[in-house]
Amino acid sequence: MRLVFASNNAHKLSEVRAIMPADVTVLSLRDIGFEAEIDETGSTLEENSLIKAQTVWDFINDGLEVDGVFADDTGLEIDVLGGEPGVYTARWYTHEPTLTLPMGKGVTEEMMNFQCNRAKALRELEGKEDRGCQFRTVITLIKSNPTLPKEKEIIQVEGVVRGHITTEEHGTGGFGYDPIFIPEGYDKTFGELPAEIKNHISHRARALEELVKVLQNL
Repeated sequence: MRLVFASNNAHKLSEVRAIMPADVTVLSLRDIGFEAEIDETGSTLEENSLIKAQTVWDFINDGLEVDGVFADDTGLEIDVLGGEPGVYTARWYTHEPTLTLPMGKGVTEEMMNFQCNRAKALRELEGKEDRGCQFRTVITLIKSNPTLPKEKEIIQVEGVVRGHITTEEHGTGGFGYDPIFIPEGYDKTFGELPAEIKNHISHRARALEELVKVLQNL
């Protein structure tokens, strides 16, 4: 089975490919020549995941030989902040343009963005006892309907991992908010835990496990 994962993020691709069954080939957007920017205009993780999957589905339907496309959207939902940043997780800092960190050698714009995001999270929770939160990933799979080839099937699954935000950064592994998030049952952040542990317990891993169950029943 050949599936397109609607991403070029190297960290995500590595995590996805490590979890998917050996008989599933996961292609990136770069692999299929998709270069357009996808506007994530949804107000929920479900909507954004569907927008990304649908955009790439329309592209592959122009003749690419793949079996389907899946896309994910992930949100950090902090309890005392009413679920923020949620759908704005990746671009939370943009709501405060004065919060910037200088880019140095080897620092990409994405890395800088998440440095700003983490700094904002730590500041928003400064002095708060309740630092509980969860990461939630929604995956949308779009594939052809075997009985009606011109029709498509849309399936959504999700994965959640509870935890809490630290008071300072720990570890340099992973990406995004990993250095400030400690999952339940552990005393180290995702930035400190080995990749094999994170890939087993993370929100994306749990959503992918649900996706694998769907694929096995096709």
